[in-house]
Amino acid sequence: MSAQTIRLLITDDSNQVRRGLAMLLGQLEGFTIAGEAIHGRQSLDLIRTCNPDVVLMDVGMPIMDGIEACQHIKERFPNLKVIMLTSHDSDEDVIASLAAGANGYCLKEADIDRLIAAIKSVAAGDFWLDAQIAEKIQGLARLGRTKAGEQRQFATLSNREMEILNLVVEGLSNQAIADRLSIGLETVKSHIKHIMDKLAVDDRTQMAVKALRSGLVR
Repeated sequence: MSAQTIRLLITDDSNQVRRGLAMLLGQLEGFTIAGEAIHGRQSLDLIRTCNPDVVLMDVGMPIMDGIEACQHIKERFPNLKVIMLTSHDSDEDVIASLAAGANGYCLKEADIDRLIAAIKSVAAGDFWLDAQIAEKIQGLARLGRTKAGEQRQFATLSNREMEILNLVVEGLSNQAIADRLSIGLETVKSHIKHIMDKLAVDDRTQMAVKALRSGLVR
């Protein structure tokens, strides 16, 4: 990804939504519309040629839906970021999208400023959830029980690590966490690495999802 421009691949079966997003985001500084797709399979076909940084992906589409497409993208292009941009907010769709590896989940009703924030956050390597979706996941986590093995994993985290984990879940970048806690950026990175090791996850997205599902963070 260029330091100035985020390349977007917009995937939505609605011509009106897709073209509207392309026109709106394409005229903003810092964004380039790399391509458009009408379903998940076409999105997969376009990735190699249009080389996007972030894929905006609807959930409900013909031929291949967004959840299946996200799973394929993460298998073939693990470093490519995917934001589910959809009107679907059912428990099943949210959990399935995150399990497929989505880096963010944004509802279409969100205003443009929040969508821009989501894209920039995910492009920078952070995990992003619409506030309504975050509340939903936290509610689901409170209804369930954390497995004994996962309870032991979280129990190994220090108070500082739990504090940093909460800030990651809130969507703060490493630098923002360092500023909030008045510690060095390298110290934050070291803590996050230790947290991922203790929770047996590979990246910040998995770490945030596991924390939200556990119900053991705010």
